[in-house]
Amino acid sequence: MPHPKNTICLWYESEAEEAARFYAKTFPDSSVGRVLRAPADYPAGSEGDVLTVEFTALGVPCLGLNGGPAFQHNEAFSFQVATSDQEETDRYWNAIVGNGGEESACGWCKDTWGISWQITPVALTDAINDPDPAAAKRAFEAMMTMGKIDIAAIEAARRG
Repeated sequence: MPHPKNTICLWYESEAEEAARFYAKTFPDSSVGRVLRAPADYPAGSEGDVLTVEFTALGVPCLGLNGGPAFQHNEAFSFQVATSDQEETDRYWNAIVGNGGEESACGWCKDTWGISWQITPVALTDAINDPDPAAAKRAFEAMMTMGKIDIAAIEAARRG
């Protein structure tokens, strides 16, 4: 299998394979590929330890690197997932938060490994880009009060 030209490398303490398997079961167009194990003992680990995991998350090629505790994830990087309806929004949000993740504001949440996800309904993007500035403002202000996005409330705010 050819290697993609550009791959997102995500640093995990030691749970890259667990994270990749969670993403693969949670999101469409996601899968776990090659798992590279240490061929010998090394200063921070043992032969057979998982070093890297190739995976795809929502069609995006990624490499999970088990690099130890030196670096932590933050909101400077996030996956933005465009959802088509409330059911899809709820499914992804609840999967992430319900698997040891945490809720944040305006459609953002973090998974149990600290990766940030923006679960963003297309209806929200459309509403805050409404050509009517008053409608866009109402939708934006409604979004600012939410954790998980409530599409019906966004659409009601947009209508006024």
